[in-house]
Amino acid sequence: MLAGGFSGLAALAAPRRPRAQAASAAGYPDRPVRLIVPFTAGGAGDIVGRLLAAYLQTELGKPFVVENRPGAGSALGVEQIARATSDGYTIGMANIASHAILPNLRQLPYDPVKDFAPVGMVALTPCLLVVNPDRLPIRSVAELVERAKAAPDALDFSSSGAGTSLHLGMEMFMQAAGIRMTHIPFNGSGPSLQALLAGQVALSMEVAAVAWPQIQDGKLRALAVTTPQRAAFAPDLPTLEESFPGTAIAPWHGLVAPSGTPKPIIDKLAAATANFLKQPETLARFQQQTLEPKGAGPAEFAAFIQDESKTFAEVIRRGNVTVN
Repeated sequence: MLAGGFSGLAALAAPRRPRAQAASAAGYPDRPVRLIVPFTAGGAGDIVGRLLAAYLQTELGKPFVVENRPGAGSALGVEQIARATSDGYTIGMANIASHAILPNLRQLPYDPVKDFAPVGMVALTPCLLVVNPDRLPIRSVAELVERAKAAPDALDFSSSGAGTSLHLGMEMFMQAAGIRMTHIPFNGSGPSLQALLAGQVALSMEVAAVAWPQIQDGKLRALAVTTPQRAAFAPDLPTLEESFPGTAIAPWHGLVAPSGTPKPIIDKLAAATANFLKQPETLARFQQQTLEPKGAGPAEFAAFIQDESKTFAEVIRRGNVTVN
C-alpha cells in the first residue's frame, strides 16, 4: 500500500483549489460529475465507488463518471479530490488509509480534515483473523493468545505491508491481548495470502472477500471477524471485539468532496447516498461482495474520521510502527 509514490509528496504544497461560485442544489448537477476512486479497478473500494456512481447517476439524472487514480496507498487519488474546484463536480471516495492511517505515518500533500467536506459513510470491508490449520492447529482466539503468551515472538503473521490497515489491525489486537508475534510484511495482499496458504507464516488478518473462499475450502481457518458486529455472511463466527473490546477494525469507504463545496450540494449528495444504502439491489450486491453497508451523514462521518485518526495514531505510537 505504501510502496512507491511518496518521494515527491512531502515536498508538495497544500492544496490550492479554485473556489466555486455561489451555488444551490436546485440545478445540481447540470453536467457530468467526476467520482475519483483512489484504487485500481476490481477491489472493494472500486466496487463501492462504481455501485454508488451508478445509483447517483440514476437518482440525480446526470452521468457520474468513475476515474480510477491509484497510487501511494490511495494518497495520489485523494489528493486530486482535495485540489479540485469546490463546486460539486469532482467528488470521490475516502478510505481508512487516506484519512486515518497515512496522515499518522507520512507528511501528505493534503489535510484529511481541512481539505475535505465529508458527504457520507458508505461501506465497511469485513476482515478475518485466520490461521493456516496445518501450521497452527487452533480453533479460537483464546488458544491463539495462550500460545503467543507461552512463546513471545515465536508465532509469525503476514501482512500486505508495514503500516497497512491489516498490519495495524494485528498490532491493535496484540496490544489489547498483551502478546507479541513477529510481523512478516509482504509487498501486497496477494503475496501475503500465498505465504499463509503455503504455511510460510502461521496467521494473518485478511479481507473477507479474499479469505472466505479459502476458509470454505478448508485451506484456512477463521478465528474471528474484525467488524464491530458479527458479519452477515458468517453469523456464527465471533468478533475479535467479543474477546478484546476496542479491537474492531474494518477498512471503510465514504464519499467526500473538496472543502468549500456548497452545503446545499453536500446535503443533496448525502441524501442520495443515504438512499443508495436503502436499496435492496445495493444490499444484495454488498452481501455478494462480503461488504457491510454503513451509513453516516456529513457531521457523523466527519466525527468518525477524526476518531479513527486518533485510534490509529495511538496504535502506531504504541507499536512503534514506521514505514520506509
